[in-house]
Amino acid sequence: MKTIITATEYAKATIRLEELLKLVDKNTPKNSPLIIELIKTSDLIEAYEEDHFPIGLPSLIEIIELRMFEMKLKQKDLAKLLNTNASRISDYLSGKREITLNVAKSLHRKLNIDSDIILQ
Repeated sequence: MKTIITATEYAKATIRLEELLKLVDKNTPKNSPLIIELIKTSDLIEAYEEDHFPIGLPSLIEIIELRMFEMKLKQKDLAKLLNTNASRISDYLSGKREITLNVAKSLHRKLNIDSDIILQ
């Protein structure tokens, strides 16, 4: 199979992938026909899913909240880090206020948020 075009082909490929996963393990040689088929099948499935089930970038607010969780920051801690106040952070997170250019720069530098997410 060169590419998966239909939902039926996708379903069949997914079933085959599940079968292959039961047949191989860490001891299966890398050049085994089963491993080669598993890799090809998973690549075909991935290509189909990217076309038919694309996942967009997360929102800036989602990423800020994720970074706050990862860094164990409360809104007041984030406000201090970004040189603003907690109520301003609350407004940003609720969508009541647009993030300023200076805050966007700080988010990029201090929270390591990708500029593509900030600019979307």
